[in-house]
Amino acid sequence: MCGRFTLTVGPDTVKKLYQADGQIAWEPSYNVAPTQDVIAVVSDGEQNRIGPMSWGLIPSWAKDESMRHNMINARLETAEEKPSYKKLLSKRRCLIVADSFYEWMTIDGAKQPVRIYSPDQELFTFAGLWDRWQTEAGEKVTCTILTKEANRDMAEIHHRMPVMLPANSEQEWIDFEAKNPTDMKEWLYAQPDLPLTYDVVSTYVNSPKHNDPDCIKPIDL
Repeated sequence: MCGRFTLTVGPDTVKKLYQADGQIAWEPSYNVAPTQDVIAVVSDGEQNRIGPMSWGLIPSWAKDESMRHNMINARLETAEEKPSYKKLLSKRRCLIVADSFYEWMTIDGAKQPVRIYSPDQELFTFAGLWDRWQTEAGEKVTCTILTKEANRDMAEIHHRMPVMLPANSEQEWIDFEAKNPTDMKEWLYAQPDLPLTYDVVSTYVNSPKHNDPDCIKPIDL
């Protein structure tokens, strides 16, 4: 799964890298948590657009926000079968930008947070799905991160991991044209995994109230 991550660069860096148009007010974050805004990239068919989405999917047909805490992640294995995800997998795909994510692994019988990142790619993206939810107060755009079974790099940490895209596959994922959901699922499985490594970090990161460089500081056990 993926329940916390980081994006420690500013908006200009992200906009330049993804050649995206749009205005975002973003401060570097060392502890992005569910229900907070994330920075996402989509394509409108002519250019990439960048902006905030609220993390935790609220389907367009939902009566209220109650389900969003259970929809921060979507299992890739069954996404094309689920009413909440099938249409989104076809035509509402997004990139969620990050530079690391957190997971909790068991070390000496205790849950210990680790910060996972790619030594080959300073910034990377999670494969995401998004939707619009209309309220009396206006429209809310929300998203979820696709997950899959852990690969060799992740297996010792957790049995699940977010779906991460290599840089040369990102544009195809957000292609504006509608696609067959099963085809997109198979396409994601065919993408090569990014190499991953990790640092053990302090339990300071356990609280989403903490959001500063101490969250990512490696520690010795």
